[in-house]
Amino acid sequence: MRKIKVQELSVAAFAPFGSYVSVTDPKTNNLGEGPCTFYRDPVSMHVSPSMELTFSILKVQKPEKIIVKASEYHNFTAEAWMPVNDDAILYVAPASNLKPVPEETVAFYVPQGTLVKMNTGVWHYAPVPVHKEFVNHLIVLPERTYANDCHEVQYDEADWIEIEV
Repeated sequence: MRKIKVQELSVAAFAPFGSYVSVTDPKTNNLGEGPCTFYRDPVSMHVSPSMELTFSILKVQKPEKIIVKASEYHNFTAEAWMPVNDDAILYVAPASNLKPVPEETVAFYVPQGTLVKMNTGVWHYAPVPVHKEFVNHLIVLPERTYANDCHEVQYDEADWIEIEV
């Protein structure tokens, strides 16, 4: 019987077979710093002649209070995400006619390790950690959705929402 030794995972050694990223400690290009950092598209997967599916990491800091001041939606794709290292609070509102519907916002407690898929057009924003200072989320979207299909709206102060845990 032939024997092989387990080797250390490295970019160079694994390159002929694929790619990888640490979801709990990403060291890749990112957008933003501070309470919300988005590590964009470090791993992609070809799924059709015209689409690359990407796996990104969103690192979100725990706020003193959860105040909904903004929301975003994607007009042409659903989004999947999973809190990796903590439970998280996700808020969503139904898809609408390009105008946010903060009065229809609901919040959910999502246990760590739970994969969630949000439908196309659903209003949402960065889910926040419940217990830890930061939560890392695995985000699954088509390549460069953050640049070509991410519509963000800042709410008027009268529409802000405080979420109670």
